[in-house]
Amino acid sequence: MKILKILTLRGPNYWSIRRPKLVVMRLDLETLAETPSNEIPGFYEGLVHTLPSLVEHFCSPGCRGGFLSRVQEGTMMGHIIEHVALELQELAGMEVGFGRTRETAEPGVYQVVIEYQNEQAGRYAARAAVRICQSIIEQGAYPSLELAQDLSDLRDLAGDAALGPSTEALVKEAEARDIPWMEVSARAMIQLGYGAHQKRIQATLSGYTSILGVELASDKEGTKQVLRAAGVPVPRGTVVSYLDELEDAIADVGGYPIVIKPLNGNHGRGITINITHWKQAEAGYDAAKAVSKSVIVERFYQGRDHRVLVVNGKVVAVAERVPAHVVGDGRSTIAALIEETNRDPRRGTGHDNVLTKLEVDRTSWQLLDQKGYTLETVLEPDEVFYLRSTANLSTGGIAIDRTDDIHPENAWLAQRVVKIIGLDIAGIDIVTSDISKPLRDVDAVIVEVNAAPGFRMHVCPSEGIPRNVAEPVIDMLFPPGTPGRVPIIAITGTNGKTTTTRLIAHIFKQTNQIVGYTTTDGTYIGEYLVEPGDNTGPQSAQLILQDPTVEVAVLESARGGILRSGLAFTQCDVGVVLNVAADHLGLGDINTIEAMAQVKGVIAEATMSNGYAVLNADDPLVSAMAERTSAQIAYFSMNPENELIRTHTQRGGLAAVYEHGYLSILKGDWTLRIEQAVNVPLTLGGRAPFMIANALAASLAAFAQGVRIEDIRSALATFQASTKQTPGRMNLFNLGSFHALVDYAHNVHSYEALGGFVQNWTTGERIGVVGSPGDRRNEDLVMLGKLSAGIFDRIIVKEDNDTRGRDRGDAANWIQLGITQAKPDARCEVVLDEATAVRAALDDAPPGSLVVILPESVNRAIQLIEERHPIQVIAPAKSSDAAESGAIVPTSKSTIDSKETVSTPSGV
Repeated sequence: MKILKILTLRGPNYWSIRRPKLVVMRLDLETLAETPSNEIPGFYEGLVHTLPSLVEHFCSPGCRGGFLSRVQEGTMMGHIIEHVALELQELAGMEVGFGRTRETAEPGVYQVVIEYQNEQAGRYAARAAVRICQSIIEQGAYPSLELAQDLSDLRDLAGDAALGPSTEALVKEAEARDIPWMEVSARAMIQLGYGAHQKRIQATLSGYTSILGVELASDKEGTKQVLRAAGVPVPRGTVVSYLDELEDAIADVGGYPIVIKPLNGNHGRGITINITHWKQAEAGYDAAKAVSKSVIVERFYQGRDHRVLVVNGKVVAVAERVPAHVVGDGRSTIAALIEETNRDPRRGTGHDNVLTKLEVDRTSWQLLDQKGYTLETVLEPDEVFYLRSTANLSTGGIAIDRTDDIHPENAWLAQRVVKIIGLDIAGIDIVTSDISKPLRDVDAVIVEVNAAPGFRMHVCPSEGIPRNVAEPVIDMLFPPGTPGRVPIIAITGTNGKTTTTRLIAHIFKQTNQIVGYTTTDGTYIGEYLVEPGDNTGPQSAQLILQDPTVEVAVLESARGGILRSGLAFTQCDVGVVLNVAADHLGLGDINTIEAMAQVKGVIAEATMSNGYAVLNADDPLVSAMAERTSAQIAYFSMNPENELIRTHTQRGGLAAVYEHGYLSILKGDWTLRIEQAVNVPLTLGGRAPFMIANALAASLAAFAQGVRIEDIRSALATFQASTKQTPGRMNLFNLGSFHALVDYAHNVHSYEALGGFVQNWTTGERIGVVGSPGDRRNEDLVMLGKLSAGIFDRIIVKEDNDTRGRDRGDAANWIQLGITQAKPDARCEVVLDEATAVRAALDDAPPGSLVVILPESVNRAIQLIEERHPIQVIAPAKSSDAAESGAIVPTSKSTIDSKETVSTPSGV
């Protein structure tokens, strides 16, 4: 077997909308292509021996052992690898359950799809599954040590990518509120929300956290000074930087017992408590100096350690923290008790689990020495031995929820302390014998204020009620009623995507919002180009969604990005599907137009239920997408008599149609006329039907999102098929004696749409400079040639510089074949170099002619034309009947026809 390709999908995709995290492996079964599992000697037995837990996979039989029964009966190896890859992740502690295996058009080649939690682990599991199955086929088994190593590697990958318990709690709370999130590329930051409504967190630091508050909280002695001055009970203490200052410092705080800790430290590192003599003090000083240049010497206060969590000025949780310890049973040694305690499945390494495994360190040995114990000492029944002097969970401590026990005065004091320090989220460490009594009544003190406090002890306490401490944080960042998203309008289709995207962005600009949009020409924010290039994939969309200035996102979403990575967003507010035509077939294992419709339909299916899927009622493949989306439906059509439109609007549905020369919105019995097509420059005086369709889709999408009809009308009047607003989309140039048209038509559907306009050219020759990307099928290239023969009087066939794997001249030969098949006497020549072909057409164009250039490089074609100093084309004059547009009239009444003569470019 051979792995040909592995893709990682991170958003709604061709395979699943609800399961965005998928690995797609393209697998060649090679010699196993015709061999089911029951014909491979010993394979079933070897698989069960290696992974007996596969018995829990139901598969299509729908019962325990269902998958293994399929293996016994005979199933293909791709299907088996799917289940093995899922089970490896399950055994490594990652819950996954979705998988698909499909044979491609290439015999023996399969697409194996598996769900993942961590993408690196998912890719590893896919490769390991192939390796395991290959080993069982060849040797009848897979070595147990290698399986153990695979599972260890998978756990490590998952652990390395884990968010941490505090961040995970916040992310889950955001997800529960339908607030999207994504990882920022630096400093372990997480973005919650999109665009202008986003907030950022770093663990439990938020964008609202004061840097001054963090700095003060990090300065333990400075914090005590500020709190002492405010009348808050804090330990007596002082700071020393040299060992010879230590003895005087001990005297200053009132003598033993004392605590020595680093001036700048966290997680209990370098802290020694309950020091009762000089030798201990020296050792404690050395431990603290290993963490910080200066150390704090404090009076030691008897009592239990409590953490009070304050969020946005309110106490939200309290936990008593108990240091790492073991409890004797009268039989077991301390070492055995530690080992037994660490068998608790809740205990792991660091912060990965609810609890942390117990370890013996310097402090543990000191505590053993103080008691006269060793690790071989047997403790009496119920005797508690503490392995740590501090109660941090990260060193093996446990937490007991005390939220309901805190005295109101202590809660008030904690809230006041956090305001004094200046933090939005803080953990107050209190040492007290009884948290239910005021601190002063029991000689208790506040020992520390912590910025970025951990949530683990509150979310998953060892004892007591778990507290949803993430809820008040998200309430603070996103108060009820405030948005976490910016509107997302996603556009897809075979043709017209870029023009429609740009027009929708132009419409939203009329609302004085900052619009971020992605197109095949580049990524834009407001009026500025952020990044040039063909930016229609998820990476460019993420750039827009991560930008804090963007208030509306308009995202062109092409087939390639959906197949390679999925969508960059979980849901959109408006999903626009313009059309589906036979383009790019044969790429990415999409071989039929129906499969292509499923790819494009991802946009409709990812539209939120209270949003709108804007669908082309004139395209059956697109209109059928209404059955697969939970969103509201809005149809657009060039035919006001379209039966689907009639039925939909009679039921109160929303639609846009081209009727009596107007672009109109329909709903129920009412028609809201936006503008006459002749007054919309994009339509070239109403002579470009496909541009009218694009304008209908754009207008409907904006209207569905609440844009005023006046703003839509204004946008349509000021948007032109120009090199500035729609480069490469029906750009018409007046070169004096003839015209040139640049359009990025590159498939059958777009050639047909362009032909409708070109054939309206009534004077002179129609000259075409035609070509196509080399990754199209031979039959597609032939069809383009046939269409060219019907559109143009004279044809120059050229090729793209990037032949996309074809031999030079091969694509041009297929196009030329189509031309001669359709029109044997066609005037046709082949000039492979695009620039040379364009110059030849422009040099030889007779008066009154139209030279149509279908370029690989739009910029190069436009530059070659602009070198000839074209005359600016005057936009069609606006009809006085436009005053009627915008009127709401019952559809049963007669509509208003334009009686104005509209000027258009000469020849049209």
